[in-house]
Amino acid sequence: MGALKVFLIAGEASGDKLGAALMAGLKSLRAVEFQGVAGPLMQAEGMQSLFPMEELSVMGLAEILPKYRQLKRRIDQTAQAVLDAQPDVLITIDSPDFCLRVARRVKAASRIRTVHYVAPTVWAWRAGRAEKMAQVIDQVLALFPFEPPYMEAAGMRCDFVGHPVVSEPVASDAQAESFRSDNGLADAPLLLLLPGSRRGEVGRLMPVFSQVCDRLCKDMPQLRVVIPAVAHVADMIVDATKGWKTPPLVLDPRQGDAAGFAAQKRAAFRAADVALAASGTVSLELAASATPMVIAYDMSWLSRQIISRMLKVDTVTLVNLVSDTRAVPEFIGARCRADLITPAVRAVLADPMAQHDAMDLTMERLGRGQADPGIRAATAVLSGLGTEP
Repeated sequence: MGALKVFLIAGEASGDKLGAALMAGLKSLRAVEFQGVAGPLMQAEGMQSLFPMEELSVMGLAEILPKYRQLKRRIDQTAQAVLDAQPDVLITIDSPDFCLRVARRVKAASRIRTVHYVAPTVWAWRAGRAEKMAQVIDQVLALFPFEPPYMEAAGMRCDFVGHPVVSEPVASDAQAESFRSDNGLADAPLLLLLPGSRRGEVGRLMPVFSQVCDRLCKDMPQLRVVIPAVAHVADMIVDATKGWKTPPLVLDPRQGDAAGFAAQKRAAFRAADVALAASGTVSLELAASATPMVIAYDMSWLSRQIISRMLKVDTVTLVNLVSDTRAVPEFIGARCRADLITPAVRAVLADPMAQHDAMDLTMERLGRGQADPGIRAATAVLSGLGTEP
């Protein structure tokens, strides 16, 4: 049996991470040759990227339009590279605006099997995306256990392969205690603020989060606040917290090495008594650390109007969705207000155990204690090809 030929495409950092784990899984099961578009983690697993992955990491219409011609050239170039390589399988990872356009060109000119890693959130909005994807994708690798029926109904094979959060390292109680000790936090109630990673969302959320902290500190003067920042918004967070009566501890990744910051962030997650966080996958990271949370998010007025009319679920918090509970309080859109959020944070501090069953169930359903998601994804790909690992 010759080496399996796999063409992989990742378009952003999260996809690069998934791709690297999948590559490692495939290499552990079969002899494999890789080609494609890769970030640094996939390149470390042995792939030479067709062009820098960072060219694809654009978000939003305003960012995409000026680069449309260049992106179209890259779509054409990538599709031609797949057709020239004639791999056993094309695996596209998230980044649907780019990846599915490449898959469409490949399918129009060949019978190469196509696999897409990360199912579209059709359970939340825009259900028609599944049918459109089924025109060019044979198999989907899903991160959430409730997604396969949606993909299968559209005519694609779909395998739940586990969420990468279950294989991420989590700080120990001892590391959390060291974090408290090293930062002079002692036994103070500790609030973790996570206002997002994009400048727009940080700009909208920090004024509200600041008001929440001010209200909480009036009632609980001993409360301490920790904010792990993302590098490109750290300056915004520092500016937004100037003048706070109780200055927060801002963890700034620009100071020190990446591994040290990551360890410090994990310890902060574990040490916190409660988190106030922007909506997103961070809720799963908090659940992995068993950190109770309140979720809040806001958007522009126009986005509020559009999304509120399209949304098909009554919660956007992933812990609530995966556990099929509504254990985590959330304040989205017009409800993202300090007067509503503050009592919810107080309630979680008063009864932090209330969310623990939901967080444990979430981690269990996402694959904690099972095979690594990279291995599960690799096994699913080989099964779809009709070959045994």
